[in-house]
Amino acid sequence: MQSPLQIVFRDVDHSDAVEARIREKVEMLEKHSDKIVSCRVTVSAPHKSKTKGNMYDIRLDISMPGEEIVVNKTHNDDHSHEDVYVTLRDAFDAARRQIKEWVQRNRGEVKQHDDVVVD
Repeated sequence: MQSPLQIVFRDVDHSDAVEARIREKVEMLEKHSDKIVSCRVTVSAPHKSKTKGNMYDIRLDISMPGEEIVVNKTHNDDHSHEDVYVTLRDAFDAARRQIKEWVQRNRGEVKQHDDVVVD
């Protein structure tokens, strides 16, 4: 990666363990493509609840040559997102799929559909 990894905690306390997991996940993304220019990860818990656990949101902004990949995993009342590690897993899985698609497109492995002309 050309730029250093940025990790932001918003409305949630910083956690060394969460930061370490993010760094591991980013390293795994870099195994799918060495073309990642930059990556910014934002961890937030915008809706704190006293009766339920925190619901976490994860946003990934990944710069690739010619493309920005944005993954925004919001909780949408999905109670599995009360666990920050589950939310991280879901976000990084989505990013991995998008990076794989980007790599395939740039290698020419994805079939391009011709414009369909209807008479």
